[in-house]
Amino acid sequence: MLFMMLVLTVALFVLLGTGVWVAFALLGLGWLGISQFTSIPVGDMMASDIWSASYSWELTALPMFIWMGEILFRSRLAEDMFTGLSPWMQRIPGRLLHTNVIGCGLFAAVSGSSAATCATMGKMTIPELKRRGYDDKLVLGTLAGSATLGLLIPPSIILIVFAVATDQSIARLFVAGIFPGLMLIALFATYLMIWSWRYPDKVPPADPVIPFREKLYRSRRLIPMMALIIGVIGSIYAGFASPTEAAAIGVVLSLVLAACNGALSWNTFMEAALGAVKTSCMIAFILAGASFLTAAMGFTRMPSELASLIATMDLSPFMLLAVLTLFFIVLGCFLDGISVVVLTTSIMLPMVEAAGIDLIWFGIYLVIVVEMSQITPPVGFNLFVLQGMTGKNILHIAKAALPFFFLMLLGVILISLFPQIVTYLPEAMGNR
Repeated sequence: MLFMMLVLTVALFVLLGTGVWVAFALLGLGWLGISQFTSIPVGDMMASDIWSASYSWELTALPMFIWMGEILFRSRLAEDMFTGLSPWMQRIPGRLLHTNVIGCGLFAAVSGSSAATCATMGKMTIPELKRRGYDDKLVLGTLAGSATLGLLIPPSIILIVFAVATDQSIARLFVAGIFPGLMLIALFATYLMIWSWRYPDKVPPADPVIPFREKLYRSRRLIPMMALIIGVIGSIYAGFASPTEAAAIGVVLSLVLAACNGALSWNTFMEAALGAVKTSCMIAFILAGASFLTAAMGFTRMPSELASLIATMDLSPFMLLAVLTLFFIVLGCFLDGISVVVLTTSIMLPMVEAAGIDLIWFGIYLVIVVEMSQITPPVGFNLFVLQGMTGKNILHIAKAALPFFFLMLLGVILISLFPQIVTYLPEAMGNR
């Protein structure tokens, strides 16, 4: 087994290091494993497995949620959020920096994408916060860290990918991500308060007080977005709609919102549709390659033997999670989040199940760790987005995001110590 692991690991790094697409790298790795270490006809198996992976009903939710995010990305939703949130942030320590945290959390609940959340919110908040004199590093850090919530707060594209790859319930994973997402928002907001108390001279003075009635009037801008969140997530949690049906509801509501904002035209409609097609095809292709690799690894018996080897080491669940966290963080420095999930699923799940770890909980844990990799160089997608928007050095942005990396690590520790943060809502949902 050691020789096979060495060969496949070297092959993977060679394929990825030479710039081969992730989907082709996964297919090539599966082909190598089957052809060199088993006697199974590789062509027939590849054809049947890719076909079986391509018509999963659960996958239909994926392009719909991506399309919804593309439509909202081209609307004025972020501008409305800033207008609605900013009056309420003036008296909180940290003031308008909280609009990055809460705004990203709200936009994440309707976009499902970390990069889209970062780009959309950044276009609005970076110029405004800099104009008001807020600390540059903290503006970038809050945006980079908070935008990762797009991976966790439902509807999350990466949670759909994990559900399909592991045969778990999309609806249960969605509701499992709600409390951890709120926990991370609370951690980020608390950090901003502590920072502002420590460095009061770096926080600009508050704007003049406005009447309560005016605050409520400006908050009307938040109503469409809240309606969209309730329409999508509420319909799933209440049992009125499946994730796929909720995704269709989200697309219709987002089109209505864009039309009401005056942002819907034939060009924006086509741009959103083509963007959704490109992203969906990329993810579906990766999932097909991952499905073949998973089947190939099953026939080589490497995952089960690796799980048995780790079982003989008698690691406690906490030690196993500590090792896996380090492994995922390192892997996330070189791969995007979806690739990390599909690449490691076939190897990790047997040992996770052998350790008695709940797979719904593990999915949320994995997404938070992948979130951490979104703000670590050299392949931190949020860092790339912010670099393109600001022209800043990527290491400067990574340094600004470092406190939020450790806050997410604290989040991993908290859900490990108190797993009910993740499991309460799925269990409540299952008992209904």
